[in-house]
Amino acid sequence: MAQTAPFSRFERMIAWRYLRARRAEGGVSVMTWISLIGITLAVFALIATLAVRAGFRAEFVDTILGANAHVTVYPAGHVNEAGVMIKGFEDYEAIAARLATIPGVTRAAPLVRGQVMVSSQGATNGAEVFGLSPEALKSIPRVGLGADAYGDIERYGEGIAIGSVLARELGVTVGDRVRVISPNGAKTAFGTSPRVNAYEVVYIFTAGRYDIDKTRLYMPFTEAQVYFNREGLADEFEVMVADPEAIDAYYGPLYEAAGGDALLWTWRDSSGAYLRALDIEDNIMFIILSILVLIATMNIVSGLIMLVKNKGRDIGILRTIGLTEGSVLRVFFLCGAFTGIVGTVLGVVLGCLFALYIDPIFSAVNYLAGGGVWDPSIRGIYALPAKLQWGDVLSAVSLSLGLSFVVTYFPARRAARMNPVEALRYE
Repeated sequence: MAQTAPFSRFERMIAWRYLRARRAEGGVSVMTWISLIGITLAVFALIATLAVRAGFRAEFVDTILGANAHVTVYPAGHVNEAGVMIKGFEDYEAIAARLATIPGVTRAAPLVRGQVMVSSQGATNGAEVFGLSPEALKSIPRVGLGADAYGDIERYGEGIAIGSVLARELGVTVGDRVRVISPNGAKTAFGTSPRVNAYEVVYIFTAGRYDIDKTRLYMPFTEAQVYFNREGLADEFEVMVADPEAIDAYYGPLYEAAGGDALLWTWRDSSGAYLRALDIEDNIMFIILSILVLIATMNIVSGLIMLVKNKGRDIGILRTIGLTEGSVLRVFFLCGAFTGIVGTVLGVVLGCLFALYIDPIFSAVNYLAGGGVWDPSIRGIYALPAKLQWGDVLSAVSLSLGLSFVVTYFPARRAARMNPVEALRYE
């Protein structure tokens, strides 16, 4: 008998007939449907989880890089000629100019920083003041020009800019005045008295991080120097770079430009522990969901075993008329592989649709639950993000198809090795 090509037309035809079980073999059909639905849901859950994981990490990192310095240059402190410890940069303009000349540095701005209480209309809240120049504020991606904000940023030199959550809790909007209270005010013969100044809110921004929008207050640099008694000094420098992911490469040049009286703190130093925790969680979730896919594909084994048992007479006849063991193996392999392929395709479609339309889906869930499903004060960000990455999709597809093909091979091999004489003995 002439050898036929693997997975030839007649092998596919026989496999397709076996998948369409008759009423008397309804158990096989039920197991096929269970396997199909199980693989679909498992692949969908895997892709949806990977997309949400990638979206959450991207949003978290984007809010860090979009509203905070990529590198902060702190003063180590030094003793001046009068023997007084100076904690700050006196020649901040020269240092900022040197930092800005480093290749890859997009901005280097001196900063005055302090803690205050902000009150308005009987409401009081704590805030962190960032004293920055108007040019520096405009260049912050999530705060300045092009950010989600309202008000006139061009009037920043006449007032202050605050986060949207802070504005909501104080009950103020653009044009209102707030009182800014600092315990380190004017020094008198009776000690240091608190300083209370009133400022107009000219700009309200939403950086995308709840903790930033609740506590951040921007004040013009020169005004912050006067308010915090830092005339002629800068507390630190905010440095932005073109490639934040390669921040370690900037460390040496920045330290050299800042001088010996400086300490560097990068965005990885401040958020590295959290990002490492996210990586560990991502790996664990992938393993758990991979086990879920494995459990779903194991249903293929149950269905194939039942199919082989029901088709024992057919296998005996096929072997008797000349079908080889390889052909029988391929017939039943196609039966199982078809279930895995269709389930994987359906799971990929559902997972991709979930990632692409997560906003309306989440809005519907929030509406049905009566609201409050996502609390930004706990989550840190305002919505559940999702980022579809083709690498994640390929990982899910490879895992599902690989497991489907592996588990299908063993019952198909058992069918191929069935003795035709034993199969037809009682027929």
